[in-house]
Amino acid sequence: MIKVTIYKNREGYISRFRVEGHSGYDIKGKDIVCAAVSVLAQTVLIAMVEVLNIDEELIDYSIDEDTGLLDVSIPAGLSHVDLDRINILLRTFEVGIKSIIDGYSEYVTLIYKEV
Repeated sequence: MIKVTIYKNREGYISRFRVEGHSGYDIKGKDIVCAAVSVLAQTVLIAMVEVLNIDEELIDYSIDEDTGLLDVSIPAGLSHVDLDRINILLRTFEVGIKSIIDGYSEYVTLIYKEV
């Protein structure tokens, strides 16, 4: 099962997200659930750098393809404008994950944590 954890701070901003595990829906290379979650998660990271021009060196992230891990923390010290823009991406990711769960809840879970 894929476990998605979204970390929100007191102001309601998403400050981190973590995706880990494999869905088990199908074999590697044919697993549409894993592919969908992976595309959503990777797009957030890529868009932060390529669309929002956030310096990649400021973003704390870990990737482990064997365990299906992508863990991304939003850089501290960003302006409110940048935080708002990043959170549009992150809320879009959240909506996408919820949509996947609507059809494949036995393969993906979503957990929220306050930080």
